[in-house]
Amino acid sequence: MARTFMGLSLADRASLPARCAGCVYWESPERLPIECGSACDVTLANDWVRPVEKEWGECGKVATEDGECLGFIKYAPARHVPQARHMPAGPPLGDVPLITCLHIAPAARRHGLGGVLLREALRDLASRNEKSVQAYALARRMDLDLAPMVGVEFLLRSGFTVVRPHPETPLLRVDLKSLVSWADNVETVLQSLRLPVRVPKRTPVPLGLLAGGSDD
Repeated sequence: MARTFMGLSLADRASLPARCAGCVYWESPERLPIECGSACDVTLANDWVRPVEKEWGECGKVATEDGECLGFIKYAPARHVPQARHMPAGPPLGDVPLITCLHIAPAARRHGLGGVLLREALRDLASRNEKSVQAYALARRMDLDLAPMVGVEFLLRSGFTVVRPHPETPLLRVDLKSLVSWADNVETVLQSLRLPVRVPKRTPVPLGLLAGGSDD
């Protein structure tokens, strides 16, 4: 089974997890409930990716297996994600790239893929000379299919620190220079993951490759 990454701008949106294909939560300027799918517009979702990619570069990574989407992560400069201005913790820090959401297909969860996607995103941003990355996080449990941002425990385990506390959606940041060791052999790690995508009833083999990985 061939597992690989591609840019979000190259992916077929219809292949993304169901609620994600037309979700424009982060792209919407009006204040919305903190929930995936609280605003949906397939045209806007497609049109958002193109200008961001043209002006700044790739705005996400998608993990695929034989053409099927296993999961994706999305990120962009804060100016391109207007919903961030309404976050309870306050607006983003300048125009530092903001990781918005990370979603894993249900059959591929609990096997470390979230951690691999995050590391691939950070490696991509470091290669583009970004100094740091920020992310709003959920400090409460929420249905993974409805969560428009990453869990705070996952980000803390991945090297992020809280820069603007809030009981529900704190703002976190990571210095990319401190994460240089994450830049090696990401694709090899992805290939080695035993994700029960083709045969979902198969009992997965326990993995120790990504200790402390994502809840996804």
